[in-house]
Amino acid sequence: MATKKTFSSRPSGKPIDWQLAPAPESADHVKINAQYELFINGKWQKPKSGKYFDTINPANEQKLARIAEANEADVDAAVKAARKAYDSVWSKMPAAERAKYIYRIARLLQEKAREFAVIESMDGGKAIRESRDVDVPLAAAHFFYYAGWADKLHYAFPGKTVSPLGVAGQVIPWNFPLLMAAWKLPPALACGNTVVLKPAETTPLTALKLAELLQEAELPDGVVNIVTGAGATGAAVVNHPDVNKVAFTGSSNVGKLIQRATAGSGKKLTLELGGKAANIIFADATIDQAVEGIINGIYFNQGHVCCAGSRLFVEEGVYDEVIRKLKHRMRSLVVGDPLDKNTDIGAINSREQLGTINKYLKVGQADGAEMYQPACELPSKGFWCRPTLFLNVAQSARIAQEEIFGPVLAVQTFRTVDEVIQKANNTPYGLSAGVWTDKGSKIFNLTSKLRAGVIWANTYNKFDPTSPFGGYKESGFGREGGLQELAAYCRLAYLL
Repeated sequence: MATKKTFSSRPSGKPIDWQLAPAPESADHVKINAQYELFINGKWQKPKSGKYFDTINPANEQKLARIAEANEADVDAAVKAARKAYDSVWSKMPAAERAKYIYRIARLLQEKAREFAVIESMDGGKAIRESRDVDVPLAAAHFFYYAGWADKLHYAFPGKTVSPLGVAGQVIPWNFPLLMAAWKLPPALACGNTVVLKPAETTPLTALKLAELLQEAELPDGVVNIVTGAGATGAAVVNHPDVNKVAFTGSSNVGKLIQRATAGSGKKLTLELGGKAANIIFADATIDQAVEGIINGIYFNQGHVCCAGSRLFVEEGVYDEVIRKLKHRMRSLVVGDPLDKNTDIGAINSREQLGTINKYLKVGQADGAEMYQPACELPSKGFWCRPTLFLNVAQSARIAQEEIFGPVLAVQTFRTVDEVIQKANNTPYGLSAGVWTDKGSKIFNLTSKLRAGVIWANTYNKFDPTSPFGGYKESGFGREGGLQELAAYCRLAYLL
């Protein structure tokens, strides 16, 4: 079946229908086991609970695999394996040797990039172009980057003695399953720690495939353990008394629970939580470039990004032009099979998340905002949402204040720089922002006043392992990426 791509390019504004031939990425090379156990102490072990759950493809609702559900006893076994590996092998290994293992993992990930990309799209619903061109290459780059730091920590922290913490418990979300694992595992390993990793229950497959890759890399048993399950499994990892460091990426509500649970425990904590990013377009911006950046910031990733540019502020003088061009571009977006290379917007990750998005669509309309969605056919099975634009949005509206985590953009206008700074900062979150302008002085002015951990200028959603990422307020604390993340996995003392 051809992929339908409709957009308006005639002066009359009437749509033109283009039929694009399907361009599916083959899945013949992908090997997904019918059932996955827990990865503990370098081996696959059946869960003590005896329980399993299914992971499905959100694009067609078909079962992909049966996944083990870890309980507290399983998590305890994983932590004990990590502690034994830390005490007997990993912390005693020369740093240059640890670097070799991390480097080997990076190379293997590059070799298996195509398989990982397809599995990521099948299990998570994201378009293959994003998995192939962003997630997997960036994941490998993080392993390469921290492999280079493993034997240079004394340069990272001059004048200080550096020692590992011990066992790190890491809980990652469903929106970037492989990349979030790659954000957390390499710095922990480079600093000499061992890890218990808990992937999201709806997207566990690339983490489990990563476990197979760790075996192939001959990583010592127990250095990385992967336990699967839902919230109770993550809570068991966080609350285990022998975990020295907790790193969590996910919702702000769960982050608050973790902060309370770890208070007074002596555990180091890093939280990377929700966001409600502001994308700001000034009248002197290159409008076509800005519109493409907006599309990239909220629609290409289904809005499944904590730093998604879900709030758009447009200077009044160019508002009509921006909205006209934005709608024009939205009409060209293809919603459909994540494995089709023509697809711009894949499936929503789960039925529950789609329900949340649809709830906010109703809330936005009830609050008086004008909703726009381009006309496009959605597949009959799976979880889908058209790219959505809300106009005439009040600053106090829930769609302008609360994280939706879907392809939904709320638009407001502004007249002055001070006004847009006040509006952009008027949110519980402070993770990221974007500024579009031709004036460098305006960029520097805004970047010093916007309360956001990451601010992009004339681009959006650009990541690099050398650059730290994190937020303020309810977006969490601590930084991931760059030299800064190493400090989160080290015990530092001044040399006397």
